[in-house]
Amino acid sequence: MTSPSSTKYNAETLRNSLIQRAKELETTLDKMLPRMKSGEANLMEAMRYAVLGGGKRLRGYLVTEVASLFDYPLSKALYVGASVEMLHAYSLIHDDLPAMDDDDLRRGKPSTHIKYGEAIAILAGDALQTKAFELIAMEEAHEDAMVRIQLVQALAEASGSRGMVGGQVIDMEGENSHLTLPEVLNLHAMKTGRLICYSAEAGAILGNATPDLHNHIISYGRDLGTAFQIADDVLDATASAEELGKTAGKDGAAGKSTFVSLLGIEDARKEADRLVAKAIRHLEPFGDTADNLRALAEYVVYRKN
Repeated sequence: MTSPSSTKYNAETLRNSLIQRAKELETTLDKMLPRMKSGEANLMEAMRYAVLGGGKRLRGYLVTEVASLFDYPLSKALYVGASVEMLHAYSLIHDDLPAMDDDDLRRGKPSTHIKYGEAIAILAGDALQTKAFELIAMEEAHEDAMVRIQLVQALAEASGSRGMVGGQVIDMEGENSHLTLPEVLNLHAMKTGRLICYSAEAGAILGNATPDLHNHIISYGRDLGTAFQIADDVLDATASAEELGKTAGKDGAAGKSTFVSLLGIEDARKEADRLVAKAIRHLEPFGDTADNLRALAEYVVYRKN
């Protein structure tokens, strides 16, 4: 896979942009999830624990960076970026539960159910999911109600039974069975790729992109999502728990069919590189303004966690 030293686009510019945007997203998330003193204070603390102070903010970054291609104000796009980060955090809480992937570690710290107990963790996930939709329904996200409806519909489709949740079911039912490569591609397009693709598309929706440019962004998000998952599979097979911030080698131990188990590590890396190059080509209509998104595509395959 592409290495940081050979990257064609400016990795340092991207790194600085990611750090700055993560801070802005963190501020927005903190504002949207204020501490409470009432009876639900423990629930709010669990929500904050799950979503604040960690993570790459890749999905929120995608929303805001794509929106910037269409000159959409960052102050408004951050609401939508925070929304998808909340929904992603909910999925991680539930993914770590004993009934699901049963993981005690997330982002280098105890999983939410280890810290707060299973019942509060489940409810914190539920609350983050509904809060995500609350944010994109707010006028602060976009003054046009029809745009907000488009965001709600797109997020529901990406995260529901034909998207992330459906993919999680296929993933669980696929343990200790032998899925084909097309089946694994479909699984991860739903479980991981749909939310990443939505994150890119949300920026185009906010910016009222033309149908042609909207399709270019969707294609970019789709290939980026698949490359991201292949890189995840490679990391799960090769990185340590300290590097990952979560338990390493879980997919192999669970008998899951992955890109690595089907292609091998080297061919999986080559496929990730191919998809990154393809994703970058989809950005041609945007010229130099999309260089951070090009660098982001390269980043997803050489990241360490």
